[in-house]
Amino acid sequence: MDKPTSKLLCGDAVKCLETLPAGSVNMCVTSPPYYGLRDYGVDGQIGIEQSPDEYIARLVNVFDEVYRVLADDGTLWLNIGDSYAGSGKGPMTISANGKNKDVFNMQNRIYEVPKKWSGIKPKDLIGIPWMLAFALRAHGWYLRSDIIWHKMNCLSESIKDRPTKCYEHIFLLAKAPHYYFDYKAIQEPLKEVSKARYKRGRGNGNKYATQQGISNPTKDFAHFDQQYRRKRDVWEVSTNSYKMDEHFAMFPEKLIEPCILAGSKIGGVVLDPFFGSGTTGAVAKRLGREYIGIELNERYVQKAQERIDKVIPEITTEIGTNPAVKNGGGNVAH
Repeated sequence: MDKPTSKLLCGDAVKCLETLPAGSVNMCVTSPPYYGLRDYGVDGQIGIEQSPDEYIARLVNVFDEVYRVLADDGTLWLNIGDSYAGSGKGPMTISANGKNKDVFNMQNRIYEVPKKWSGIKPKDLIGIPWMLAFALRAHGWYLRSDIIWHKMNCLSESIKDRPTKCYEHIFLLAKAPHYYFDYKAIQEPLKEVSKARYKRGRGNGNKYATQQGISNPTKDFAHFDQQYRRKRDVWEVSTNSYKMDEHFAMFPEKLIEPCILAGSKIGGVVLDPFFGSGTTGAVAKRLGREYIGIELNERYVQKAQERIDKVIPEITTEIGTNPAVKNGGGNVAH
């Protein structure tokens, strides 16, 4: 098989995915447009459906094709946020004016999203992430983890009858029960306080005797040299620092670095069917992976390509302090 090369496709996600061969990508990391929150000013966009069920159905169609193009040991890392039901008088209400030219021009939109549906009361949290996760599980995906993205610099909200939102979900889904997952590439440095605790002893009568993630338990920890622990499922990452005109709903690079490191080898192919500002491609290139990006908006395609062209690959550069990255990964769970 020819060496894979990176590419950017402009068009509908399903139609573009249909042009890709089955089993041709190693992993997918993506963040689809959230439901009823933005109008990107492009016909065929996802996120402006007339009901949450229609929105979920469209996404399932996309990820059915992602399933097909993934390798048998491939994974999907899916970032998705939730939405609230409302009165239908919010920012997604259609304007009498013409076509929306700017994503955040709230007064001049193409589409109307009612935000009032049977069975969902006004002010209800809809539960979009879990609706999607369960729908994908029903379509054959293995739902392996719910990773919480804790936004360290979340914006305050004017609402006064509930806590401010400061997290989103990243679901790890797999095509098969055994899949590529390089846990060593994303291990976290063990804190000094933890090292000291383990060194104090973890004999058979100690509560740390069977602590997972720490190898070779013995009664004598005087020479304890464990440096890393398994990565947890709460990731504290600030929102994006990269700015691109017209697109503000972007992945932070630090959020998807561990996804790509754990889900693919150097030289592997990373797919993003909702490419947006091109963060997936930028990180994939920097980490020595190929990428395939799909984006409906022609303006974003051009700007994403300009961004990626400036990226310098760091194939042998460590991320943080983990030497497993430099070596292309360590122990892999299949």
